[in-house]
Amino acid sequence: MKNTVVAVVGPTAVGKTSLSIEIAKRFNGEVISGDSMQIYKQMDIGTAKVTKQEMGDVPHRMIDIKQADESFSVAEFQTSVRTSISDIIGENRLPIIAGGTGLYIQAALFEYNFAEEARDASYQKIIEQRINEYGIDFVYKQLQKADPEQAQRIHPNNIRRVIRALEVYERTGKTMSEHHEQQQPNSPYKPILIGLEMERELLYKRINNRVDVMMEEGLLEEVHSFYERGLEHSQSMKAIGYKEFIPYFKGEQSLQESVELLKRNSRRFAKRQFTWFKNKMDVTWYKISPEQKDEKFAIILENLAGKLTEK
Repeated sequence: MKNTVVAVVGPTAVGKTSLSIEIAKRFNGEVISGDSMQIYKQMDIGTAKVTKQEMGDVPHRMIDIKQADESFSVAEFQTSVRTSISDIIGENRLPIIAGGTGLYIQAALFEYNFAEEARDASYQKIIEQRINEYGIDFVYKQLQKADPEQAQRIHPNNIRRVIRALEVYERTGKTMSEHHEQQQPNSPYKPILIGLEMERELLYKRINNRVDVMMEEGLLEEVHSFYERGLEHSQSMKAIGYKEFIPYFKGEQSLQESVELLKRNSRRFAKRQFTWFKNKMDVTWYKISPEQKDEKFAIILENLAGKLTEK
């Protein structure tokens, strides 16, 4: 019999953190972060990392496990999360994944095979040499021609992912998008996926307000501390909430322009998150609003109680 794992998914700023904590309190659970950036130590404000006060007595995992100069892959996330799930189940507690990084959560919950996509260090050097000789735009155009769907998801400045996508295509003859589509939907668990959604204009307003609060809490200083450490090109600094301020530090745009860019990128990211979960995973969706949050959370908890007792 498969063990149950609950996942709370949805776009940024919709309320996933607070719901996951309520579920953990009600059903003796532990929360596993399903966010690809909250793994980094000291990157707290820009990732909207759950605070100790918000956690209360609920244990959280997959937070603050990497230094900002370290890389992290989906395969590594899958292994780490599955270890956490086993540990939590071993303690007779309910594992609850909460986050908005769709591919990471999908990989953790379902049979996502990375064997065919193993890295080739020698190939990476070849692509890096190509970039040095012809520039990233030249290599990015190669990716656009080979795998336009993946190219649309990857910013040209994210050299690591550009190299990765090209490597997969040239080594296997299949695009990374095709590899993703061929993954089997089978799961080693009994996953219960709860999705939170919100009226778009209201969600966008919450996102804009969240950015303003982040700035008040010291986001600029947080990002600058990593920039001063020479981490501009690290994987962690590619995250929304950090990369938008690099041009400001270089004197290439105003602070206001950086803040507005962050708000725009966050809104667009929320839209992509929602689309991913709608298209890729079998999620039970609940539309919420700040005014009806407690009432809707109560309904979700009751519905979940029924599902947890199903054989």
